[in-house]
Amino acid sequence: HASTAKRYGLGAHRGRLNIQAGVNENDFYDGAWCAGRNDPYQWIEVDARRLTKFTGVITQGRNSLWSSNWVTSYRVLVSNDSHAWTAVRNESGDVIFEGNSEKEIPVLNMLPEPLVARYIRINPRSWFQEGSICMRLEILGCPLPDPNNYYHRRNEMTTTDNLDFKHHNYKEMRQLMKTVNKMCPNITRIYNIGKSNQGLKLYAVEISDNPGEHEVGEPEFRYIAGAHGNEVLGRELILLLMQFMCQEYLAGNPRIVHLIEDTRIHLLPSVNPDGYDKAYKAGSELGGWSLGRWTQDGIDINNNFPDLNSLLWESEDQKKSKRKVPNHHIPIPDWYLSENATVAVETRAIIAWMEKIPFVLGGNLQGGELVVAYPYDMVRSMWKTQDYTPTPDDHVFRWLAYSYASTHRLMTDARRRACHTEDFQKEDGTVNGASWHTVAGSINDFSYLHTNCFELSIYVGCDKYPHESELPEEWENNRESLIVFMEQVHRGIKGIVKDAHGKGIPNAVISVEGVNHDIRTADGDYWRLLNPGEYVVAVKAEGYTTATKTCEVGYDMGATQCDFTISKTNLARIKEIMKKFGKQPMSLSIRRLRQRARQWRQQR
Repeated sequence: HASTAKRYGLGAHRGRLNIQAGVNENDFYDGAWCAGRNDPYQWIEVDARRLTKFTGVITQGRNSLWSSNWVTSYRVLVSNDSHAWTAVRNESGDVIFEGNSEKEIPVLNMLPEPLVARYIRINPRSWFQEGSICMRLEILGCPLPDPNNYYHRRNEMTTTDNLDFKHHNYKEMRQLMKTVNKMCPNITRIYNIGKSNQGLKLYAVEISDNPGEHEVGEPEFRYIAGAHGNEVLGRELILLLMQFMCQEYLAGNPRIVHLIEDTRIHLLPSVNPDGYDKAYKAGSELGGWSLGRWTQDGIDINNNFPDLNSLLWESEDQKKSKRKVPNHHIPIPDWYLSENATVAVETRAIIAWMEKIPFVLGGNLQGGELVVAYPYDMVRSMWKTQDYTPTPDDHVFRWLAYSYASTHRLMTDARRRACHTEDFQKEDGTVNGASWHTVAGSINDFSYLHTNCFELSIYVGCDKYPHESELPEEWENNRESLIVFMEQVHRGIKGIVKDAHGKGIPNAVISVEGVNHDIRTADGDYWRLLNPGEYVVAVKAEGYTTATKTCEVGYDMGATQCDFTISKTNLARIKEIMKKFGKQPMSLSIRRLRQRARQWRQQR
């Protein structure tokens, strides 16, 4: 708590390092603690709730689009009872620590020597002359063991998983992948999908009972992380997940064994290794909110994909338009494929990967919030910045989002405080991307409109770069969710589309009555994510007759088998026969003209 506050939205609860203000900076969600008065008697206090060895303080100014406020110097005081306070001193007296010179760059001050106490206060002594006393801060320290405190023993988060809980730089990440591959060579494969701007390979680990090949009838799943290089929790969660799955598979955990045998899983922990390198060098608390977010050439990968939404919606709005756009597998515009387009090499690598492998479901792990966002991410109206914009598969996406959020330890906890400016509790820890903030060219929208894959953005924590000591707790928060979400790839219908000879037909179109979004077969096999219910499903392919059947999706996990055998059309069979004998079928109009010419000659 604090001595005073300018208003509720600038109270002590808003004083966390890197906390972000809303655009309107309203009374509830502002970007710092700001004192109610500007004098040297103001303070902000932190109760560690147990004896703690305090070692340092990191400060920022107020996060604001409209004002400039920061503290330029301060004292630090500690106490065991919140009444009697002792200032941090040196030979000259009370230590005056140098604060900030602008509002966003974090400034670290280590105490001359560690101090043990329960409470710590920051007492601003000077501040930016044209502003007021406002600050965000992080306290550094180590809680001391307290065996007599039952409350803390009961509520401490521990994990029994024997995993490598640390932040891994690029070399260490690569080594960890090799270690997992060595432990589980029969179910893992390391490969790369391309290189970053600075030439670092984008490594992925495949986990499958037959790594390296697509098995007919087996769905493909992906997790990616690190599109924003400074959002590192997702990267570490994916590295922990690959260790966990290897260990559990070797231990014979039936749930994990079943998942690996029935699914081809791809884990790509670092999409933007160049950005991560910048954030890693600064460290957990000192990177600020955005250092390392973008690629080396300044591109936000997450929003760097082709805007296919506009193409689809323009086609739908202009009924008489000559350029008809399909409701799925929309081609990438030519301008985007040109060398002059502002497209990151990392983005192009991801697109090539998405087109090569028939992914069914995917999650991109991000940070800075605690919510699952589902498409569309772009509003349909050009006059709005926020508006619920559902896909034709909105009910499926909402279920997928809820499957992760509801099994996370905190996302749906009504008692938790909002990370920054949004309270997602009314939607149970989920949000439609466009109703949150509109984004053109998102990976989620592109994946849905260009491929078969349903992709969601999973924001795994308020803190983009949590301290290493917090990783075990974050793993416990997300472990069950990560597994449950993968299991959803087996929800809906699946099957094989074959011809009369039993051969799979690639690129056949699968349509569900009442859902204006189709998918296509891979090597004749397909997977269509659907919620429980009864569906009329049709399949069509060029040169083949259309087939329709009713498929029922139950509540139990496991996709319903819905196979199709379709025969060639009469015209297709004629073309095939004539091609076999070296003759090309002529069009009907030419055939009629020649027949009339023969009749005319005979009559003469």
